[in-house]
Amino acid sequence: MARRELAKAYEPWDVEEKWERRWEADKTFTPDPDGPGEPYSIVIPPPNVTGVLHMGHALNLTLQDILCRFHRQQGRNVLWVPGTDHAGIATQNVVERQLKEEGKSRHDLGREKFIERVWEWKKEKGDHILGQIRRMGASVDWTRECFTFDDQRARAVREVFVELYRQGLIYKGDYIINWCNRCHTALADDEVEHEPKPGHLYHIKYPLVDGSGHLIVATTRPETMLGDTAIAVNPEDERFKHLIGKEAVLPLVGRKLPIIGDAYVDVAFGTGCLKVTPAHDMNDWELGRKHDLEVLAILDEDGNINENAPERYRGLHKEEARTIIITDLKNEGLFVGVDDHDHSVGACYRCKSVIEPHVSTQWFVSMKPLAEKARAAVPAQTQIFPEHWTKTYYEWLDNIRDWCISRQIWWGHRIPAWTCEKCGALTVSMDDPSACESCGSRNIIQDEDVLDTWFSSALWPFSTLGWPDKTPELARYYPTSCLVTGFDILFFWVARMMMMGLQFMERVPFDHVYIHALVRDEKGKKMSKSTGNVIDPLDMIEKYGADALRFTLTSFAAMGRDIKLSEARIEGYKHFMNKIWNAARFAMMNLPDEIPAVPLDQAQSLADTWILHRLEEVKATVAEATAGYRFNEVAQTLYKFIWSEFCDWYLEMIKPALYGEDEAAKAATQRVLWTVLSETMVLLHPVAPFISQEIWSVLPRPAGDDRSEDIATLPFPAPRPECLNPDAMARMELFMGVVSGIRNIRTELLIEPAKKLDLLVRTANDADKSVLESTLDLIRFLARVENVTIGPEVKGPRASGAAVVQGNELFVPLAGVVDFEAELARLDKNLAKLDKTMKGVSGKLANPGFVNNAPPEVVEGEKRKLAEMEEEQTKLAQLKARLESVMG
Repeated sequence: MARRELAKAYEPWDVEEKWERRWEADKTFTPDPDGPGEPYSIVIPPPNVTGVLHMGHALNLTLQDILCRFHRQQGRNVLWVPGTDHAGIATQNVVERQLKEEGKSRHDLGREKFIERVWEWKKEKGDHILGQIRRMGASVDWTRECFTFDDQRARAVREVFVELYRQGLIYKGDYIINWCNRCHTALADDEVEHEPKPGHLYHIKYPLVDGSGHLIVATTRPETMLGDTAIAVNPEDERFKHLIGKEAVLPLVGRKLPIIGDAYVDVAFGTGCLKVTPAHDMNDWELGRKHDLEVLAILDEDGNINENAPERYRGLHKEEARTIIITDLKNEGLFVGVDDHDHSVGACYRCKSVIEPHVSTQWFVSMKPLAEKARAAVPAQTQIFPEHWTKTYYEWLDNIRDWCISRQIWWGHRIPAWTCEKCGALTVSMDDPSACESCGSRNIIQDEDVLDTWFSSALWPFSTLGWPDKTPELARYYPTSCLVTGFDILFFWVARMMMMGLQFMERVPFDHVYIHALVRDEKGKKMSKSTGNVIDPLDMIEKYGADALRFTLTSFAAMGRDIKLSEARIEGYKHFMNKIWNAARFAMMNLPDEIPAVPLDQAQSLADTWILHRLEEVKATVAEATAGYRFNEVAQTLYKFIWSEFCDWYLEMIKPALYGEDEAAKAATQRVLWTVLSETMVLLHPVAPFISQEIWSVLPRPAGDDRSEDIATLPFPAPRPECLNPDAMARMELFMGVVSGIRNIRTELLIEPAKKLDLLVRTANDADKSVLESTLDLIRFLARVENVTIGPEVKGPRASGAAVVQGNELFVPLAGVVDFEAELARLDKNLAKLDKTMKGVSGKLANPGFVNNAPPEVVEGEKRKLAEMEEEQTKLAQLKARLESVMG
């Protein structure tokens, strides 16, 4: 292989683009289902085609990529399937907003033309997210890219719907659902975002029919009283139980309401009397079914009062109606009062409009039979990491309601059901029917609704592998190995995939589920556009490179712990990438075109034996931590080894051998240098794929080494137990302690780095004396010392810098090295100046006028300034005391 060089500086952008294109063109990550190796598979959580990459995506992609690249190194047959989600409501909303800007609505286009318009948008902009996935360096198999609304997924969706319908697990019926007045569609329970909001509790009199008095009802929504069909009290409530079976009069309407008893009523809430409105409250709906109450809807799909209410209120929006109803109640003497009351309000997860409980005809999946299987499978067949999410998973399944799967929009998988206009029968079929399967009439109409987006996503682990066809991929890669996802879709997606996988594949869809935490800002706050603290991953890639971003996210990805991210941290890991690059350039300048074939067990120097020992430890830690999803440990182990040990110590220690005249020693060191650098790049590759690939591709090789230029195809470095050398580790720790001790003395006493020093060492034992004598040349070289005396009887002069390392006492004579009088005078001057400044800041902070009237950020700035000066004062005082102590 012709010798190539690394550029003087690492510019990640050209490197990233080159290898992205190369990997995709060579189909590096396209596995053969019939190929060797145990299968390892991951399906990407399909991002919405409407979206852009955010830090949650970046973390998710990074962790998945680490797992896939690592398991390829372990010899596994790895498939990572990419794809995107058609995101029904979100995508339709985007296109409808575009039409609105043109002065049109979807109804102006009609269903067919509107869907064509959405497909055009998807082709033009919707696949933008895939390009962003490429920018992250994700090693997905682009030949198997999927879309939840493509033809293959459409077949799978239809097959599942028809089969569940035939099994009696899908049904159509009237039910109370979550309704978005803005999106004009039903939503599943977990598509509603609940948050506490300030509100009011209105107290209203309901007269008793027999004229014996009245009940006072407390409600947060007085407008819905127009649809009341009962009043409920707790049968154990002494205040009201004698009224059960009697009737009250509905104010403003005059309708008679039965007074029913039910233990559901909380005697401590409000007045203990509950108005029951089955058409407009989820809990009231259940009470209505239990007590066979009338269901009377008084709101239409836009949130306006309908024809079931008195004429005075018809056509009013619910908020307007509330105001008028309260006024009318006051006029009739039936309004008692209002209290402040915080309560939970549900909002649409897409448009954030307030959700309205609404009774309508919808399609549902009967969930309890499916949920029972999914619950029993964890942890017996599927493990969730961190384990505490298992409890949350159980709680959701234990309290699950039937899943409303129909949506009143046009973009999505249309429900494959036809209603006969002659006999009213339903025909549900895999193929579009031409006639009613009940009476044979050709007058049949397909259901207008489409399926919830999560219905197609629930089939993702097996539909992406070719189901319902019996493909080689399905046979080889299902169940998948691991799902990496955020906790926010544990219910939306993970639980439903479990249900569908068990129902149709009779196996769980994945062996492991890894739930990663949130990426927050550096202060721990959630990132949001409204607060202006969003860090855009694409901006960070443009500024610092994909590897720096990936390494940063990995470094902080501790299991179960949110990530506090700042741009400064990403910039810091860009410096780490530069450190790696410069280390590789140094190695390249000191390696021959062909690496010497020197057996590693012939390494004799302390530097070589120690670094080989550490390499073995790092291999073991990286392998164990990756397999155990301890991603932060992987990154931190590599960082410490590369920066602190390989760069700061090993490369410095081997310079005498590389520059010396002993050719045998040089060849042995070159072989060790090449081995450690090349294997470290393989270890680094899953976390930082681009820089490791570029360095590997230019490294010279030993004779006969014909391994691929593509590091992504290389195996994990094999262990060399013969290179483990605890003795070398112990000797190196003593050596490093001595060099660091001398350097610390130099730093503490402000001695110039280039100044040559003398050194005296009183050794603790003969073994340590032997180690220090054998490394004396290196101590002189790295600590910049000249005359060295080592032995158990050594004594240091009074004016010495001193340190203790593993019981060995170090003395650095300071006579003629440090001008004590000048240094003390300089310190006194600096301390006096600092004291004067501190008094000024302290006085300002002691002034109530300043503290109370200045902007909070200004006050905080002064407090930080004072704290920094106090820290500097402590350091200067300590240095002065140290100088005075060594002067005697």
